[in-house]
Order: sequence, then structure tokens, then C-alpha cells
Amino acid sequence: MENIVYVTSNKGKYESVKRKFNSLDLPIDFMMADLEEPLINDIEFISREKVKEAYGMVGRPCFVADSGFYIKNYPGNPGYPGAFVKRSGISTNIDNLLITLKDVDDREACFLDCLTFYDGNEYYTFFGRTNGIITKEKRGEHMQIAKSNLWYVFVPQGSNKTLAEMTDEERDKPCYKATSATLEFALWYKNEYMKQMKLKR
Repeated sequence: MENIVYVTSNKGKYESVKRKFNSLDLPIDFMMADLEEPLINDIEFISREKVKEAYGMVGRPCFVADSGFYIKNYPGNPGYPGAFVKRSGISTNIDNLLITLKDVDDREACFLDCLTFYDGNEYYTFFGRTNGIITKEKRGEHMQIAKSNLWYVFVPQGSNKTLAEMTDEERDKPCYKATSATLEFALWYKNEYMKQMKLKR
């Protein structure tokens, strides 16, 4: 059985996902590609369209993982940027985001992760959610595995550290991450999908 392929243009995301798969002794392959992102603020729809494109590139079972970021009280546009994190430019201009939110007292926000796996026949989608708040300044050292620059201003619920200030072990604690799309997928793939494929041989 061939390794599945993780397709992404974000090396930090790959490093984070690979670490979770390695912890379960699951090898994965990696393909760097900048996939087309539909102009619709629906993370599940975007995920399906991107994995369909990815499958056309690699020609074998693969998955993509996307994150939406929802700022509850974003001035004039509650819930912004949602699925448009990359397109909005928010994650590449954190200083501007902090200026925009300088008069906002309730700084509640959340990451919503969506991972979609496609084997050429069926789509399988998994979700994860992390609630927290946005700080008033950037905190934490530069790190290769950071999925987003938002890690430097986002404090998960139950912690007083930004994601960038945490160790790998701290970030993976269930109390900080209600659900992990990557971990749920990896467990399902190992415990259910791989067994099903072996039975079909």
C-alpha cells in the first residue's frame, strides 16, 4: 500500500502534520503545490475542491488541510476573515491586524481546521476547532513548524501563552485543542481505512 500524499504550499503545516503521523508510525509523502482556492467563504467546500485538484496532480490517495480563522468582533465584519485567511492577507500582516483590533476589548477568536482525504472514489472530511483570544502584541520565537503567523498573537483557551510560545507537547494538549482534524484523520486512517483496504485485497 503506497503512502498517502499531503499536498500543501505551507512547509510549516507539513512539519506539524508529519510529526503527528510519525507519532503513530504512519509514513506520508509530501508534495509542495499552491492549489487554487475557490472564492467562497466555506472551508469544507474549499477543502474538497483543493483535494480534487491535488489528486489530479499526484494520481493517488492524498489529502489537504485548511484552516479558517474567525475573529468574533472584527470591526465592521464579525467573523472575518473566516476561510479567507490567506486571501485577506491578515496572517502576513500581523502588525496591521493588531492596529485594527486596538480598540476591541472582546478579542475572542478561533481556528477551524478542515482536512479532506480523497482516494479517487470517496471524500472523507475531518474538522478541528481551537478557541482562544488575540493578544495585543506579538509573542514567541520564530519557528519552522508555525502553520501561520497568527500563532504569534493567538492564545488558546485555558493557556496564557501564544501558540508560538508553547512547546510541541503543550500545543497538543487536549485542554488547548478541543479537536484535532489531523489527529482524528490519522487515527481513522490507521485503525479503519488501512484495515478496509487490506480486506479488499
